[in-house]
Amino acid sequence: MSANGWLQFAFYSLVLLATVRPVGTYLARVLEGERTWLDPVLRPIERLIYKLSGVNAAEEMNWREYAFAMLGFSAVTLVVTYGIERLQAYLPWNPQALANVGPDLAWNTAVSFTTNTNWQSYTPEATMSYLTQMAGLAYHNFISAAAGIAIAVALIRGIKRTTSSTIGNFWVDTTRTLLYVLLPASLIYALLLAGQGVPQSLHAYTTAHPLEQPTQTQTIAQGPVASQEAIKMLGTNGGGFFNANSAHPFENPTPFSNFLQILSIFIIPAGLTYTLGRMTGSPGHGWAVLAAMFILFAAGFSAVYWAESQPHPLIHGAAQTHTATAPGGNMEGKEVRNGIAESALFATITTDASCGAVNGVHDSFTALGGMVVLTNIMLGEVVFGGVGSGLYGILIFVVLSVFIAGLMVGRTPEYLGKKIEGFDVKMSMLYVLIFPLIILSLTAAFVLWPRVGLAALTNHGPHGLTEILYAFTSAVGNNGSAFAGLNIPVNPTTQWWYNVALGGAMLGGRFLMKIPVLALAGNLAMKKSVPPSPGTFPVNGSLFTILLIGVILILGALTFFPALSLGPILEHLLLKAGQVF
Repeated sequence: MSANGWLQFAFYSLVLLATVRPVGTYLARVLEGERTWLDPVLRPIERLIYKLSGVNAAEEMNWREYAFAMLGFSAVTLVVTYGIERLQAYLPWNPQALANVGPDLAWNTAVSFTTNTNWQSYTPEATMSYLTQMAGLAYHNFISAAAGIAIAVALIRGIKRTTSSTIGNFWVDTTRTLLYVLLPASLIYALLLAGQGVPQSLHAYTTAHPLEQPTQTQTIAQGPVASQEAIKMLGTNGGGFFNANSAHPFENPTPFSNFLQILSIFIIPAGLTYTLGRMTGSPGHGWAVLAAMFILFAAGFSAVYWAESQPHPLIHGAAQTHTATAPGGNMEGKEVRNGIAESALFATITTDASCGAVNGVHDSFTALGGMVVLTNIMLGEVVFGGVGSGLYGILIFVVLSVFIAGLMVGRTPEYLGKKIEGFDVKMSMLYVLIFPLIILSLTAAFVLWPRVGLAALTNHGPHGLTEILYAFTSAVGNNGSAFAGLNIPVNPTTQWWYNVALGGAMLGGRFLMKIPVLALAGNLAMKKSVPPSPGTFPVNGSLFTILLIGVILILGALTFFPALSLGPILEHLLLKAGQVF
């Protein structure tokens, strides 16, 4: 650990916090249909889209109609992406003549990008054509991010409105998010990345001859990278154009590009907390939610940075302490140009959000460092989280926190003028319980299946358990990062089962959890507003922030503590005892 590392964290935090209010204000204006500086250009395009698609922008939906539109649209786009993958050998923009994607991998990938997960069970530059990358995968990066923001604003409307049977229009919310937020921001972002040296072309891969061995050839992959990289980070998607993701110099060539990437992961989720406060008329509540997120983020970074700065207990006779000329600590799986501090910061941010982009190998982290990034996902990815999904995820914990506070004082809990009743708590608990149920059930099934589940392991013992646990946690959490030691394509049988199971886990983690959110939004919207009383628990102060953090840790971290005890915690203790596995 060094002063430089802490300075990087402090600088990043200050820049992020400085963006919260302007970004949140702009998002609120867009999502409420207010006038923005882009209206003269984009409003006519927006009207044209509604006219061509037959959408009545003035007609709102109840929560069931909203859910049906979201599920139907996602299902159709999933099938289209699956078709593009299966037929890519016959489609244009395939200069490398890549073959059609196999059925199980096409299913896994189509589901992965539809759900904003971007889990990649393949080597992108050797598997997906330019058309598949752009029309299939990058397209979903936009749509899945917009859908997440739409669900979040629907829940905010449910909190804000009184005696209303509607929570907005899915088509309008999605269209406005795409037109006014994601598309213009990604355009500027892609140009900045291209200026840093990120490729953006449709040319075939370059064949080079190394100077040392001119008779040999080397294929240098490239393509429309900058455009996909921009929405990959801004939409908290995470799927890279290259297998090395943001550790590849074509995706992340400079310190400035690295800073842009980690800033863009959090910028919309952080801004949405201010949007929450502005739309509900309680700015203090938005800041209190942001404070809870930031405290958990800072704690996670501190733990990862500390763990990765420690010497390996089984390496003796080698200097592992930090000096002016040596990084010290655990540099395995990390880019020398990034070092431990930036790798720890990137890993913490990408697992706090449902992004999954990496600039290092999480599988090579220390046992405790790997446990922290895994725990970040296990919390439900509510520490800023994905675009939209992070906000509606933490609002579920807000409802539960208010309910628990009400139980402690023996009165009906209230949240921003709405009484929290049985149905609200049931929907919140359904959301919370779906997550560990899918993760732990599938992890147990594959751990108990030696021919398939254990056959894919590169490592055994507690680290092998962590690899399987991380895979299903990442899938259900719609994160997409991996402990790369899980070698899924070890044989056709293993590959088929893992691809199919992980695809189902992604669908469950995305859509089974969205439905209770929309049901909660619809129920809250129908309630009458009640004035605050002396017994109302305030949700805009430090006491609420502390309670919210406690509920997140208890319901999130402790649910998975037995699994963590058998995985990274046991691995750490064995390494400290000098044992290998």
